[in-house]
Formats: sequence, C-alpha cells, structure tokens
Amino acid sequence: MIYIDPKKLTSKENYRLLSSAVIPRPIALVTSESDEGIVNAAPFSFFNVLTSSPPLISISIGRRNGDIVKDTAKNILSKKEFVVHIIDETLVPQMNDTSYEYPSNISEVEQVGFTLIESKNIQVPAIGEAKVRLECILHESIPLGTAEQYNCDLIIGEVVMFHIDEDTHENGKVLAEKLNTVGRLGRAEYARMKDVFSLPRPIKKN
Repeated sequence: MIYIDPKKLTSKENYRLLSSAVIPRPIALVTSESDEGIVNAAPFSFFNVLTSSPPLISISIGRRNGDIVKDTAKNILSKKEFVVHIIDETLVPQMNDTSYEYPSNISEVEQVGFTLIESKNIQVPAIGEAKVRLECILHESIPLGTAEQYNCDLIIGEVVMFHIDEDTHENGKVLAEKLNTVGRLGRAEYARMKDVFSLPRPIKKN
C-alpha cells in the first residue's frame, strides 16, 4: 500500500490522483448564456447528484490559471440558470470539441455543430441531440480553494424540468442500456457503460 499526503503535492498532482482514482465519473455538458446572448457549452466531469428532494445536482468548475472564473460559471452566476446534458456515445466527438478554449464571444454550440432548441421552464437553450437534459436554476454557488485564493466554483443547481427521450424512459426511470452513457476516467480516457448487472439489496434477517 502506498501512502500519499495530499498536502505535500501540488494542485496538479492532486488533480491527477483524484481524477484517475474516482472513476468513472458522469459527464455534464452544460449550456449557459452570457449577458450578450452567446450560448456557451462546456463539459464537466466533477459532477453528480446531491439530493432528490429538492432535485439538486452539483458541478465543480475549476478556474482558469488559478483564479479566472470560466465562462460557464460566470454565465450561471449572472443568469441563474443552465442546462445539463448527459453524455452518451453519440455525443462524445462534439462534446470533446466544446472543451477547446474559444473566445467568450464565440459559441461552442455553433462551432461543433450541435442544434439548439428552446427549454421549457428557463431561457437558456438546450442541445437537441442529447437524450437526457436537465433544466436547472442556480440553488447556490460556493467558491472553493485555499487560504491564498479560490480556484474553483461549486455550482449547485435545482432541476426544474427533465427532458428524456421516449426510447430511454420506462416506468419512471432512465434505461441505462438505452442511454449508453460515457464516463470520464483519468487523463484523456473515457469508459463505455456496457457491462450492467443487478444486485438486490440484502434483506434483514430475524
């Protein structure tokens, strides 16, 4: 067993360990809108569910060069709403292309060829190609970091509308085998969710 003290590592070294150990991670492709009306799209894998009542999700958005707030976080903090798209195999190439650092006045959605559609309960548009979309409003934002400076913005969003492709939905749930999600591993590696198994919860014995 190897023991590693994170306090003795750099931020980059801690990131490398965390991102390669906590796997696979779901990927949120987030659309947000700037004050100028530019629709931004960016993928984040430090993302998960927090609670179901109310339905809350969290996205950790690292700051650029240590302390520069990224466009997605800036837009969400300003407009208080955004859309999360769950990544499946068909979306991977374009999702990856949105991670390119375009200028703030350029829409990643247009550059990679996604189709924008109207949302139901919020103003921020969604990506039509996604099989599962979550319209969200900002519940809370928490800047995180060290005593010297913040290096990340934790966004907590409340889901106000689910969009689910009919073929992937059955009896109130999303069918994993129909959605074919892709998870993020370490470095530039991804995983397909192909091997699904069921395991019943243990029953308390008298």
